[in-house]
Amino acid sequence: MADPIKATATQDFVPVKEIRDGVVVLKNNSICAVLLASSQNFALKSGDEQSGVLLQFQNFLNSLDFQIQILVQSRKADIRPYINMLEQRLKEQTNELLRIQNFEYIRFVQSFVDEVDIMKKSFFVVVPYNPAIVDSSSIASLVGGKSGTETITLERFEEFRSQLSQRVSVVESGLNRSGIRTLPLGTDELIELFYHTLNPADLTSSAPVVE
Repeated sequence: MADPIKATATQDFVPVKEIRDGVVVLKNNSICAVLLASSQNFALKSGDEQSGVLLQFQNFLNSLDFQIQILVQSRKADIRPYINMLEQRLKEQTNELLRIQNFEYIRFVQSFVDEVDIMKKSFFVVVPYNPAIVDSSSIASLVGGKSGTETITLERFEEFRSQLSQRVSVVESGLNRSGIRTLPLGTDELIELFYHTLNPADLTSSAPVVE
């Protein structure tokens, strides 16, 4: 018979209550938004450009009057779609010399990946908002709320989300001045992010990309 203590559901250790309208609602009734951020090849910039980026980023951090969290997620890259594409091109290639070159290149890529882990990094910025006063008719009632409180609940949620959106705009503007593009994650992307965070071995889908 399973130990009732060890049989505790995994969900009990995840602080997320629900995800709705691109907003993560936590069990402590705070909410947050997640931005996917682009990367920069800092080493290829000139000294003046590097100094400018650092200064802009420093000014951005000093301008914030609330906390943010910067998350770097490293995941082994799944090159199977790339290999499948190369193999399809190999089948369609009619030039024998190019066929040989394509075949050798596929073998090289496969052997290289077998020896070296190719890591893909994704950068996220978490923007929180913790309401100063939360009563029983607010976010705590968003799930399974009692009859007659739904309208008030939705109004309070929209109020909190409006405050969160203002913070997100501040973060987006500050990062853009530093040359970093951002993309707010929607509900589906947030669910996928949490799923892959808790199931790192599953590579069936990929994270969104900042254009």
